[in-house]
Amino acid sequence: MTAELVRGQNHPLSQTRLEIRISAGTPIVAGATLGDEQGRIHGVERVAHPGAPTLPGLEVSRQAAADHRLAVDLDAMPESVHRVSVLLALPVGDGGAARSNGAGSGGGPTRFGAVAVPFVAVTGLDGTEIATYTLTGLEAESAVIALELYRRQGAWKVRAIGQGYADGLADLFTDQGLPQAHQLAGDILEAVAQGMARSVPAPPPRTDGDRSRQTAAPALGPDQGGPAPQGASGPVPPQPTSPYGTQTPGIPGGPSPEPTSPYGTQTPGVPDRTAPQPSYQGGADTTDPHHTSAPTSGGSINYSHPRRQNAAPPPPPAAPPAQPGQPAPPVAGDATGWSMDERLYNQVWGMFEDLARTTAAYRSAVDFADSRMEKELDQVLSDPRSRIGGQGDAAREAAQAKHAQLVNQASATLDRDIAQLTAESEVVEPALPPAYARWDNPVWHGYRVPMEMPMALRLGDLHLPESAQLRIPMLVRLPLERGLWIDSGRGGSLDGSFTDSHDLRRLAMETAVAHAARLLAVHPAGEFTVHVIDPAGSGAQALAPLVQTGVLAAPPAVGAAGVAEVLARLTQRVDLVQMAVRGGAPDSLPPGFDTSEQLLIVNDFPHGFDDRAVNQLRYLADEGPAVGVHLMMVADREEAVGYGPLLDPLWRSLLRLTPVPDDHLADPWVGHAWTYEPSLVPPGSQVLQQVLTEVAAARAKYR
Repeated sequence: MTAELVRGQNHPLSQTRLEIRISAGTPIVAGATLGDEQGRIHGVERVAHPGAPTLPGLEVSRQAAADHRLAVDLDAMPESVHRVSVLLALPVGDGGAARSNGAGSGGGPTRFGAVAVPFVAVTGLDGTEIATYTLTGLEAESAVIALELYRRQGAWKVRAIGQGYADGLADLFTDQGLPQAHQLAGDILEAVAQGMARSVPAPPPRTDGDRSRQTAAPALGPDQGGPAPQGASGPVPPQPTSPYGTQTPGIPGGPSPEPTSPYGTQTPGVPDRTAPQPSYQGGADTTDPHHTSAPTSGGSINYSHPRRQNAAPPPPPAAPPAQPGQPAPPVAGDATGWSMDERLYNQVWGMFEDLARTTAAYRSAVDFADSRMEKELDQVLSDPRSRIGGQGDAAREAAQAKHAQLVNQASATLDRDIAQLTAESEVVEPALPPAYARWDNPVWHGYRVPMEMPMALRLGDLHLPESAQLRIPMLVRLPLERGLWIDSGRGGSLDGSFTDSHDLRRLAMETAVAHAARLLAVHPAGEFTVHVIDPAGSGAQALAPLVQTGVLAAPPAVGAAGVAEVLARLTQRVDLVQMAVRGGAPDSLPPGFDTSEQLLIVNDFPHGFDDRAVNQLRYLADEGPAVGVHLMMVADREEAVGYGPLLDPLWRSLLRLTPVPDDHLADPWVGHAWTYEPSLVPPGSQVLQQVLTEVAAARAKYR
């Protein structure tokens, strides 16, 4: 299973011969440094770059390109090398190094905040993805350490870094202790400017069989190590091969190709969903809205899934014939996949990408129209002869007319695309299975405990200001690869104006219960266990449905002693499973060991937590998901401010959600700020009680 990393997370490497695949929306320079245990590099001969692309165990690209493949052989690394840092840089505007060497005088972007978010995947030689990382959160930086491969106790791991440098490569190399930092930075940019090199081969063309909508994941937000709409992440939806491919927003329906976009060269249209897209593997947030893993360039997504049959997928349902001059009527499940669940999952994320791109095209067109009108008006005002009189008035009217024409064209295209997506949503929403459906969907009235775990779970809805009525389901892949944080602070509302802290805490806990109930409902009987820590008992009312139906493993733990007991038990479980897996003996676990997925809900953190408990909680957040132990925090970050930066990695490792609408999630293509709304049970509905009663009955039979 691919690990979708967020900043600071690590993942073990089971192979030593690797490829590092990099996708960006603009040409960038890729390189790598070989460092010691402290990450310091001791000479220019330990830096692989376009001017010197080959080192022992390492080869990088010889030129700036939008896509790179770096070859790594960790067994061939010198014994003195403990860290391999992969760096990315913009080939122009790289601080003083570029200017002093005559490089960087072109017209390209000078900071990562102005280009599409880079995506990095560590793969085996067969293209199988091991770990992926979307570098959200970059703004003024022109160079960045994307990730590092490092030795730890004789084994290699990969860690997502995302450390950016506004002063470019010179600052990056200086930070790694290289004495010749400025000289080397200039040499690299000069080598790129002179075109020293071969081009990186493009990924193979996609066949008709590959032209399926897939999914992408949201980007991380500022509070979780990513840019505000990380997403989304970061919000929601799934992950990139290159999520950017060659397609990008331009002026929709515009008469000329004048406007350009940092995201690509092809104006996105809703009907065209053939560009490479990301597949979602977990949750992310802008904090990271969606979490996904990138398929290999040009290849198909690996739909491996527990207990999933490997039979060839049946063809998707055929759309009814279109009326002359009209688009084909939408059909639920028209994406490809091994099952209807996968088809619907891919279709939902295709809708998410379509809405992101068509909105980006509209905004790009409006921005272009505004800048064009400004430029034309400036020209009029700069000439004293045309400032007054009929000539000046005519010029102003002409500029305003052109502006209105461009904006109207963009609006018409956006309206058309939103209408088509709305029609598709109206067909898809009623067809969704329980794992993807809202709580008010009639599918819950016929609910039965499933025999198989679904591939994804709905955590809420996403929408944009231009299409407030069109809701896209926010789906995350299962099993969860990140914990969840339900933000009960006042900053968790859209404008921070939700001032009743008591109501907000109550809503946060109700949101957590709804998510936990859905997780229980979509797993087979006995394959998902929920524990609760509620030190002060403040969540008793919200927890009542879980407690009264008997679906919890034990009553909610209260007091400091209860906190310590539950954390000790779960950390011991993580240790046991890790030892069994690392020792190659997964069947050696103690008799009666509960092998189901575990969820720990923590309310009122850090109340009842001492320093030891805090460290255990961080350990569960970091190491638990890989061995089936997941964390759901209901907390106000401000209440834990006394711990200082000690807890920053904890918050960043969790997918931040809110109990009320909030625009903290971003998509991985253009970084829109998506408004997230949680999936809550309608007031007065008994559906939650009915579903949990079914789950409890199935658990009783299973035992």
